[in-house]
Amino acid sequence: MNNYIKIKNLSKKYEKNKSIKVLNDISFNFESGKIYSIVGPSGSGKSTLLNLMSLIDKPTKGSIEISSNKIKSNNKVENDLIRARKIGIIYQDKNLLSDFTALENVYLPNLLISKEKQKSMELAKKLIKNLGMSARVNHFPNELSGGENQRIAIARALINNPDIILADEPTGSLDSDNAKIIFKILFNLKNKNRIIIFATHNRYFANMADCKITMNNGNIAFTNAPI
Repeated sequence: MNNYIKIKNLSKKYEKNKSIKVLNDISFNFESGKIYSIVGPSGSGKSTLLNLMSLIDKPTKGSIEISSNKIKSNNKVENDLIRARKIGIIYQDKNLLSDFTALENVYLPNLLISKEKQKSMELAKKLIKNLGMSARVNHFPNELSGGENQRIAIARALINNPDIILADEPTGSLDSDNAKIIFKILFNLKNKNRIIIFATHNRYFANMADCKITMNNGNIAFTNAPI
C-alpha cells in the first residue's frame, strides 16, 4: 500500500486570550490514486487540516509525512520548496493577484522553479487552453466571472504538475452550474500518481470521492475507508 501522505497524532491549537484547540490527535493515511472529500460543520477543523497538509501552517503536535519524508515544521525554506514542487492549492476565494493577468497568475509559480519565462508562459497557455479559457489569458481577475476565476486558479494549481491537490471549498462561492463544471475538472485530474483532497459542504460532490471523511469538533468522526 502506497501511503503518500501520512498524518499521525496531528493536533493544532491557537493561543490567544485562551487556548483554542482546533484539531485533536488526528491520524490518517492518504493513498496516491484516490480522491478524498472532507465534510463537517463550520469550525470542525477542515480548513485547518488542509492548511497543515499544505505546509502553510504547522502543527502544535504530531507529524506529517509526504512520500515517506517526515516534514520538519520549522524548516520554512525546505517546506516552501516541497509546496511549490509537489502541492497544488485551490482556495475558495481564488487568491489570484489582482494586478496580474490570468496568464501571469498561472505562469508565475512555475517561473519561480524553472527560471525560464518563455517556457513557463507556454505551459500556462496550454493549461489555460485545456480549461477553455484561451480567450481570457490577458484579462485581469476583476474582468472574469467567478467560474472563470476558479478555472484560472485551477490552472495555477496545476502549473507544476503536483502530486497532491488540496482544495478548500473550491465551489463555495459559485452557483450550481459553475460548481458542477469545477468539480468535473477536479475529478478529471485524478491519476494513479496523484492524491486529491477537497473540503466541501456539498454532500453530492463529497459522495463522489473515493473516500469521504467526516469531521466534528477537531476529530475524524467517520470515514468510509480504513484509517
